[in-house]
Amino acid sequence: MSENAPLPSAQATPADLSFRDVSFRDLGTAGYAALLTLAHPEKPTDAVSLERLAAGRLPGEHHSQRGAFLGGALVGAVQTGVPGMDNHDGWLDLTVTLHPEYRRAALADSLVEYGLEVLRAAGARVAVTRLREGWWETGHLRSRGWAEHDRMWMNTLDLRTLDFAAFADEEARALASGVRVVSLADLTAPGADPWDTQPHEHYDLIRALLTDVPSATPVQVWPFEVWQMRMPQRELDPRGLMIAVAPDGTWVGTSQLAQTLPAQPGHLHNGLTGVRRDWRGHGLGLALKLAAARAALARGFTHSHTGNHTGNAPMLAINDRLGFTREAATVTLKRAVEGGQ
Repeated sequence: MSENAPLPSAQATPADLSFRDVSFRDLGTAGYAALLTLAHPEKPTDAVSLERLAAGRLPGEHHSQRGAFLGGALVGAVQTGVPGMDNHDGWLDLTVTLHPEYRRAALADSLVEYGLEVLRAAGARVAVTRLREGWWETGHLRSRGWAEHDRMWMNTLDLRTLDFAAFADEEARALASGVRVVSLADLTAPGADPWDTQPHEHYDLIRALLTDVPSATPVQVWPFEVWQMRMPQRELDPRGLMIAVAPDGTWVGTSQLAQTLPAQPGHLHNGLTGVRRDWRGHGLGLALKLAAARAALARGFTHSHTGNHTGNAPMLAINDRLGFTREAATVTLKRAVEGGQ
């Protein structure tokens, strides 16, 4: 059987296509990435991005990635694992994806039930999934009783449209106290590993900022050793990791416009942006975003993508002012694992 086998005629397959019609087997990263992109081309992905995530899995961490095959052709997939967000005790991720030609309710129900069985065997109490509003799978799970847990706005900015001059006065005021906004590359000695540059200071900043993220449930911050292992594997460009350094040397803010998106050349993902509580209200968030945008443009990138919880009014306001376009929300849905479909 091949992941590239011809698809049976969609018109010739029954509406009640389900378990009895498909077989499950492990699905390679390239095949999974291709299916995700085919199902939702507005959010393309690639094997490189998925392999980055795989490299950060801890020994013994639950993960499965299986394809649903009909006559040798891939018509869907079930992925289970530790959530990237909402990593709480007893919570595991369940992501079901259908080939766009095989969006059948009965098939989706079968894939969900298969995934729930995997989660039961792994000891999960809660299944959680993150999907864009408007996707077929999102509507289907809602109709089956999955409840909304959290919501984020996805935003995109064409960096070439950014009018830096319009923010020059505010940027100057933000830096008037003597705070410097520099990249992690600037702070790193020649030839040294950027992740060895004041690692405890860096981690303490990230931990403080994540603790304040206005998510539906508190963010579970990685232990220092896990953070230290995972961050280099994400291949973040230190020239795009902006750090706000106070006059006394304390790291008080960051903006991470440093993650390439291989499926979208010229585009970057902006991860965490934030400022320590004691330093808020001075415009440092705006200054960090502007510095990160300049650095991205200097490296030849054209677009920034980011996500913000809908309750994060200050950061959403900054993004709106900079000209980010708000896209469909990403919703986190959850349900109890026990009880089946």
